[in-house]
Amino acid sequence: MILRQMMRLSSLFHSAVSIHVRRNMELSAIVFNKTKELDPVQKLFLDKIREYNMKSKQAGGPVDAGPDFQKDMNESLARLQRAYGEGDLTKFPEFKFE
Repeated sequence: MILRQMMRLSSLFHSAVSIHVRRNMELSAIVFNKTKELDPVQKLFLDKIREYNMKSKQAGGPVDAGPDFQKDMNESLARLQRAYGEGDLTKFPEFKFE
């Protein structure tokens, strides 16, 4: 009976240690990938994201959005205001806890 309890504790200890080691290995892989050079596809992807970010800041909103997008956006906001009441739906609500 004592042997059975020891085996059960041993398996629990083994699973806990393996989870801890796996997490550390995953974290190490992420840190290692950040320090080494990116492959060309990842670099292109990040460059495009940064370029879009700059363009959206300059445009003050979505980039290359035509009049159809703005029309759909206004209709959606009007529909949501009718359903949920008045207020600015483009901002995250502010919560005040007392």
